[in-house]
Amino acid sequence: MDQGQTIAPSSSRIRRLERMTADYWRQMTRTGGAYVPPKRMSTETQQLPDRESEAFQRLSWDALRRSLNGLINKVNGSNIKKIVEELIGENLIRGRGLFCRSIMKAQAASMIYTPVYAAVVAVLNTKFPLLGELLATRLVSQFRRSYRRNDKLQCLAATTFISHLVNQHVLHDICALQMLMLLLDRPTDDSVEIAVGLMKEVGAALSELSPKPTNAVFERFRAVLHEGVIDKRVQYMIEVLFQTRKDKFKDNVAIPPALDLVEEEDQISHYIMLDDKLDTQDGTNIFKFDEEFTQHEDEYEAIKMEILGNEEDEEEEDEVVEEEEEKGAIHDKTDTNLINFRKTVYLTIMSSLDFEECGHKILKMNMPPDFEIELCHMIVECSSNERNYLKFFGLLAERFCKIDPIWRENFERCFVEVYSTAHRLETNKIRNVSKLFGHLFESDAITWAVLECVRLTEEDTTAAGRIFIKFLFQDLAEFYGIPKLHERLSDAEFQPYFEGIFPSDDAAHLRFSVNYFTAIGLGGLTEEMRDRLKIIQSSLIDTSKPTVLAQSRRAIEPPKAFKVAKAL
Repeated sequence: MDQGQTIAPSSSRIRRLERMTADYWRQMTRTGGAYVPPKRMSTETQQLPDRESEAFQRLSWDALRRSLNGLINKVNGSNIKKIVEELIGENLIRGRGLFCRSIMKAQAASMIYTPVYAAVVAVLNTKFPLLGELLATRLVSQFRRSYRRNDKLQCLAATTFISHLVNQHVLHDICALQMLMLLLDRPTDDSVEIAVGLMKEVGAALSELSPKPTNAVFERFRAVLHEGVIDKRVQYMIEVLFQTRKDKFKDNVAIPPALDLVEEEDQISHYIMLDDKLDTQDGTNIFKFDEEFTQHEDEYEAIKMEILGNEEDEEEEDEVVEEEEEKGAIHDKTDTNLINFRKTVYLTIMSSLDFEECGHKILKMNMPPDFEIELCHMIVECSSNERNYLKFFGLLAERFCKIDPIWRENFERCFVEVYSTAHRLETNKIRNVSKLFGHLFESDAITWAVLECVRLTEEDTTAAGRIFIKFLFQDLAEFYGIPKLHERLSDAEFQPYFEGIFPSDDAAHLRFSVNYFTAIGLGGLTEEMRDRLKIIQSSLIDTSKPTVLAQSRRAIEPPKAFKVAKAL
């Protein structure tokens, strides 16, 4: 017989292997059962000829369980990416119950790693939403069960995990708010202590997502503190919580920068409430024989390839990168530098006490030459995202405009771009941006020539554009006063730039502009246009037919399509 020829196992040997495997599983206990060396188990598994047999599926299930336990126990902040890839390499759809049980057990044993486990779940939730939903369901069920049984340790573990899932936007914040109100409904030392711990972890996220309910929860904390029915130690914990809130949770950030792994558009939040009927799918924790085992494995293999990509494609990409490195021509098309620059600018703006400090910090940055316009966009965007307009941003933009003409040109470009895309902004953002540019006009930081891009006609404006112009001119009128603003707009030097806003030739455009400024309370700016409109109408009376004459005598009234949000 040739040395390379393989001897097929006999039927008696196959029966003995299956019998041995069945005996092995009968001996399995909760603690792991009889030990079988991994090498021997792998060899015996490979010799089983039928992948559809129950013996093979049992061995595969046991290998999946051991692999998931090992990977979850190895995860930490520095190797999350590698562990997540290896977890996706396992059949998470088949082993979703095993995964949830293993990660809940690991988190309860070492709660200091809860942010890491939550980050892992957040990444997997973008690819397997049923995994995140099942874990959240089991955690809520564990909280309800431990709360009824007065099991403080289990309840604390569940609330800590849930708080970080809320921070990672895997679970909706309504669940955390319901838990807080339940814990404070009938306050005891243990329930208040758990509520304080939960609010410390999730307070930063709740203050941003649901400020009004969060204020109500803190009022309940204040009432519990004043009632004085709890222990002094717990009262002190509540006082520390209020101090933490006063410091804006600076020591308890929602998501540490190293664990912010999921983009906002990829996040999937599950809406689960405490009083919902929960299906924890306990049957997924135990082995079940699958008649279509091979087909399901092949389907998951296709899903895995779609997520992770083919190894051959990755090798080809690596070869291309190596060739480019050898040639010395590497082009970053992922905009990584731009994203990092925007993050740095945002953090610098948010951490500065005044505009002078902020401007000094930004100017000290090593800024690429083509990123000046991005800085201007960042200042405008940060201003628009505030609840109310802050003069901080106007003074910061003014400082840059007066330092170098390049900044003034870039902010003028920003004005044109913002006005042309105003329809993409909410009303509050339009108000903040218009006040920012209004400040730049008032301080002569940018030239009034940029208003040349505005054509105030029914055809050339949108509702958002008219709202933008309304807030801008109302801010200018508040700063200058109507007489001085009218004098500024009547300056012969600036007249060519205002031709689109204050037309002089077309009667329809004149009527539209007059009606617009009258509707927003700035009719004093339209006196010259009214006189010009009367002259045009009188000339039409002398030259037109009787029918035209009748039409020209009608009073000035706004067209039907003219809409201005006067209440804003």
